[in-house]
Amino acid sequence: MATGYRDLREYIAFLERKGDLHRVATPVTWDLEITEIADRVVKRGGPALLFEHVAGSTMPVFINMFGTRQRMAWALGVEDIEELAHRVRELLAMMQVPPLGVRAKLSALGELVHLASFRPKTVHSGPCQDLVLTGEEVDLLRIPVLKCWPLDAGRFITLPLVITNDPVTGERNVGTYRMQVYDRCTAGMHWQAQKVGTHHLRLAQDRGVQRLDVAVVLGGDPATIWTGSAPLPPGLDEILLAGFIRQERVEMVPCQTIQLEVPAQAEFVLEGYVVPGETRTEGPFGDHTGYYSLAEQYPVFHVTAVTHRRNPIYPATIVGRPLTEDYYMGKVTERIFLPIIQLALPEVADINMPAEGVFHNLVIVSIKKEYPGQAHKVMHALWGLGLLALAKTVIVVDHTVNVHDLSEVAWRVTGNIDPARDVVLASGPLDDLDHASPTPQFGSKMGIDATTKGPLESRQRPWPPDIVMAPEIVALVDRKWKEYGLT
Repeated sequence: MATGYRDLREYIAFLERKGDLHRVATPVTWDLEITEIADRVVKRGGPALLFEHVAGSTMPVFINMFGTRQRMAWALGVEDIEELAHRVRELLAMMQVPPLGVRAKLSALGELVHLASFRPKTVHSGPCQDLVLTGEEVDLLRIPVLKCWPLDAGRFITLPLVITNDPVTGERNVGTYRMQVYDRCTAGMHWQAQKVGTHHLRLAQDRGVQRLDVAVVLGGDPATIWTGSAPLPPGLDEILLAGFIRQERVEMVPCQTIQLEVPAQAEFVLEGYVVPGETRTEGPFGDHTGYYSLAEQYPVFHVTAVTHRRNPIYPATIVGRPLTEDYYMGKVTERIFLPIIQLALPEVADINMPAEGVFHNLVIVSIKKEYPGQAHKVMHALWGLGLLALAKTVIVVDHTVNVHDLSEVAWRVTGNIDPARDVVLASGPLDDLDHASPTPQFGSKMGIDATTKGPLESRQRPWPPDIVMAPEIVALVDRKWKEYGLT
């Protein structure tokens, strides 16, 4: 059984004991070489990689930490991600259904108190501030930040936790946004239109705030690193979620030059600010869609301090044509957030966001259908649910269909749809990275109803049954299989 980890180093040691870490002693360069190695390894399901000698830096690079289903589960302290989904489902059930009886109510109260015990804990100091660099000592170019793909505009930080506070409520947000390093003390902040960081920046601008404090965290325990990619509902603290996953509070330490707190066990912290209204060209960048996202104007992050541990380890990831490491990070989101989707849409049986759909291009959902038009209701509801609003294509199938078997899904879709009736076109927001829409961030969407249709859905003939062998014959052949002499 996996356990929680205090920091990135404990996780690396765990992977090494499991035989799932490879140390690369051969000197390598941050300029494309590490990407090509890591891309080959992740696509064949290989181990996490620790590059010990990177040209121009004394700091090792750790990559592919989440790059298999098993390693992703271990990173979050479990053997199987469904264990976490089950815990979330139990928590939601306890919070949604009023308990009956004194004993049940006391039990529910105890669970809420237990959940509150995972709130982050402020401490006065931590290893992330072993060394504090300010002024002329700040130099992002000392960190072995990768240039990932040939047409990239430069070197990009790819696995940061970007922390901001809501200028109105003070609530914290933690997100993962790529950052192009411009020079020793500035970087691009890729805050897409629908992201919470962008919302905080808009609020700051509306209130006349001269600068928005931003902390960029590199490294830490793997559960906390993962939470930056989790599309949490507004007001839910990612650091609290990390504590819930770890079953242990995350220690947070005040920054040195800005008014934010950061995980004390991080490898690096970049402290700084963004000025509302200031932008600079960011990109191109080889993105998780498998295409380059082109150059656009994005906010500029100004670094006021770099703090780090002694002998820090730089964590990175690469994205590109699927499969890459971010697929496994996203799959955790899919499994953990399924119970939350089912709160709003109880007819949903399962969901799959396949690698080929790069998450926002294709969502396949199965439902327990009870009435005509229910599939249409579900696809529109998904388009109104958080970041699923960005889904370009939604396919709805019956609950008997395995949404993770793309061959079966393709068979059901091509066989079950009447295009004039079952294909729904709509318009709405799209991901910034969608390159097919005629205008950025907005375009058309498609829903496909591949469910079984009944007489109330304009059918003039009966729906044919699936071809399935009689159970008694299946059992007979199972019993006699060895007698047939077949392998």
